[in-house]
Amino acid sequence: MQKLPLLPVKFDFDTTAILKQLVSTHKVLAELKGITDSIPNKEILISTLNLQEAKDSSEIENIITTHDEMYKQKIGINEPRAATKEVKYYERALSLGFEMLKENGFISNKMILCIQEELEQNNAGFRKLLGTVLKNDKTDEIIYTPPQDYDSIISLMSNLEQFINNDEGNNLDPLVIMAIIHYQFESIHPFYDGNGRTGRIINILYLVKCKLLNYPILYLSRYINKYKQEYYEGLQNVRTTNDWENWVLYMLQAIEETAVGTTKIIKVLNKKRNDLNRHIKDNYKFHSQELINHLFKYPYTKVRFLENDISVSRITATNYLDQLTKGGVLRKEKIGRSNIYINIQLFEVLANIDRYE
Repeated sequence: MQKLPLLPVKFDFDTTAILKQLVSTHKVLAELKGITDSIPNKEILISTLNLQEAKDSSEIENIITTHDEMYKQKIGINEPRAATKEVKYYERALSLGFEMLKENGFISNKMILCIQEELEQNNAGFRKLLGTVLKNDKTDEIIYTPPQDYDSIISLMSNLEQFINNDEGNNLDPLVIMAIIHYQFESIHPFYDGNGRTGRIINILYLVKCKLLNYPILYLSRYINKYKQEYYEGLQNVRTTNDWENWVLYMLQAIEETAVGTTKIIKVLNKKRNDLNRHIKDNYKFHSQELINHLFKYPYTKVRFLENDISVSRITATNYLDQLTKGGVLRKEKIGRSNIYINIQLFEVLANIDRYE
């Protein structure tokens, strides 16, 4: 078993390819940050994209759910399958990490433990037992053996925590640092389960910590799903041949492609929201920003949610939703004894999100 070195990494990251890619990646990331900051109700955007990331990140671990299941469980319709619950836990873990980062301003091992605990719904903490190995799913061949003893894991995680928060001592571009952090965390593999999903949450929180984004809306899981083999090969090639350049380039390209796609999605969602705002204002007597915000929080809603959200009576909320259904803005479905109302435009965007890549 090869010993995993402490950080910082002994490698010259100022290669021509990395420096060129950094310019391009920072440009699109800055555009994403700018368009996000210009949106009036960012919480709606966060909740919408947060669910999408939860779905995509879970799929990397072969936890498969559908958009329909995901949104229905969000508003408490039907008993969720195990896979849908996993997506819910991911969403909650990401939100928890973001709140802790806003409160504390740094990424600690305590935060990482809390994220993983929320993901896995247990408090097993860092690995204490020997025997964890990473295998090829198809051949069952052992491809990597992470650090085994508890003391080594604690030492490496303490070193990683210091590296993450060493704002003045790390003389590297923060995007390069993010790539290093992700490699190191996945190679320490500190937990029995949930390492991949925890690591992907750390990615976005680090970008927020460095103020490259103000909100956790850049999610790399879709890109990693798309190029999964290259992702695992990149990690392994650093371990075996010290090929840091190609690993960093992979992560920079992931950030760039994801930022471009996310910017497109935000522009589309913003246009849909503005179009609906004008349509309701021109055609209905009950227009309000609170109503528009509610309809774009999630694709599905129910009478009691609208009733509580905009402080109207049940009769009034029902009237609003039924009129919007009659006008073709919403689609009503009956599930059991409840009616749900679907924002047709929002659901179409989220269900066909691949087209914006």
